[in-house]
Formats: sequence, C-alpha cells, structure tokens
Amino acid sequence: MKLNIILEPSEDGGFTAYIPALPGCISEGDTREEALKNIQEAAELYLESIDDDKSFSNKAEIIEINL
Repeated sequence: MKLNIILEPSEDGGFTAYIPALPGCISEGDTREEALKNIQEAAELYLESIDDDKSFSNKAEIIEINL
C-alpha cells in the first residue's frame, strides 16, 4: 500500500507528519527520520484497528489502486 505523508517543520522544533488518507493519523519527532519512523508506526496501528473491525461481508474484496 502506498500512502502520501505530509512532513512539516514544527513551530517548537522537530517535525510533524500526517497522512491525509488516514484521518487523525498524526505523529511527530525531533528529527525528520524520527517523525517518519513514528508516522509509519502510527499508520500500521491505524490500519490494524480497521482490520480488526471487519464489518464488511465475507464476499467483500480489498482492492489496491495507485493514483
């Protein structure tokens, strides 16, 4: 799965990262690398919680598209 990450310098130092396709999926870090590592972990946890819901039928398909 490919997701776009928005990475911005924070006013207080460090970086803030968020993923527009995953509402509320936001993280930060003191360095660019730390912020990217943290947002990847946040995205994994975000998607794990969605996978746990499984509120769709057994006949549903998950289809990945690249835009």
